[in-house]
Amino acid sequence: MIKDKADLIRYIHEDMHFYCHYPRRERLVYVFTNDPVYQIAKYIRFMRKEEYFFNCRKDKIGKLVALWYLRRKNTLGNKLGFKIPRNTIEEGLTIFHNGEIIVNETVKVGKNAVLHGGNCIGNDGSSGSGVPVIGDNLDLGIGAKVIGDVRLGNNVKIGANAVVTRSFEENNITLVGLPARKV
Repeated sequence: MIKDKADLIRYIHEDMHFYCHYPRRERLVYVFTNDPVYQIAKYIRFMRKEEYFFNCRKDKIGKLVALWYLRRKNTLGNKLGFKIPRNTIEEGLTIFHNGEIIVNETVKVGKNAVLHGGNCIGNDGSSGSGVPVIGDNLDLGIGAKVIGDVRLGNNVKIGANAVVTRSFEENNITLVGLPARKV
C-alpha cells in the first residue's frame, strides 16, 4: 500500500520497469499511435496516483484529486477491459495484453504480479465468501482465474485457462487445469 510520496515513486518505477525497456523511438511510436502498451502503462500510473491521493491526502483537495484519478483510470479501464481497485496489488504490476481483467476490491496480491489478460481474481459469488490472498511473483496466464477463499504462496505460476478454487500455500509451484492442480 502506498503510504507516502516515496512509495508512490517506488511503485511507479517498479510498475514501469517492463513498459520502459523499449527503446525511446519505439516508445514514442507507441504514444503517437495510441498503442495498447502505452495505454496499459497509463492505466497503471493513474491507479497508483489514485492510491497515493486516497491513502495520503485526507484534505478536500486530495480527495478531489483522488476522485479525478479514479475517473481517468475508470475511463481508460473501460476501454481496455480492466477493473483493478486501489490497494489490491503491490508494486511491480505487469499487464501484457488489454482485455478483461477483473479484480475484487478486497483481494490482496503481492509484489511483481504478471497478468496476461482474460483474468479474474475474486470471490465465488456466494455471500460471505472470502477472496484470494496471493503472495509475491504471481504469473497468471491468459484466461486464468483465481476464485474464492484461496491462499497462494510466493512464485506461483498459473497456466492458461486454469481455474484455481482451492489453496496452494507452497512456494515455487505451477498450477494447471480445471480445477487447478499442481504439476
